[in-house]
Amino acid sequence: MRWLRSIYYDGLLFVANRIVSHIPSHFLRLFFYRHVMRFSIGQCSYIFMDAWFDTKGKDSFVMGHHSVINQRCRLDNRGTIEIGNNVAISAEVCILTADHDPQSPEFQGRVRKVAISDYVFIGTRALILPGVTIGKGAVIGAGSVVTEDIPEFTIAVGCPAKEIGKRSMQPFEYDAGYYRWFH
Repeated sequence: MRWLRSIYYDGLLFVANRIVSHIPSHFLRLFFYRHVMRFSIGQCSYIFMDAWFDTKGKDSFVMGHHSVINQRCRLDNRGTIEIGNNVAISAEVCILTADHDPQSPEFQGRVRKVAISDYVFIGTRALILPGVTIGKGAVIGAGSVVTEDIPEFTIAVGCPAKEIGKRSMQPFEYDAGYYRWFH
């Protein structure tokens, strides 16, 4: 019976990542993600084509209102990914929540939540590592590797990402979510 559950689970992830993520319809993809994968996705939020998820379940992936995840993003939600409102995640961003403990004699696997607060912008091909919290209004530069928490309103770039400035525009008055017909 356990093998049957494993086939169902792996089959569901295959359908989500290899079929549904390639359907050029936000409506159909969001329906599948909300009702089959049981993700919590807010109103006017979109996940563009070719997103890749690692698990299902209502607590594994939470996305607020008016947020967008652009195409070809890798979303390792085994340790939970929480995305706030008005968050813009650019193309090919990789968010990891699982890794291995290098100090463990068995190279033990571990999972740690990633939390991305409201009004965050993450540039193309950034990498967010397990256990990181990105504060409200922060900007992560393209290609940056975020290895530790980023404070509110911080502009961080590099490998590893380091603060280069502060964002001055507050309070924020924009919606980050946007709709494109065939993405």
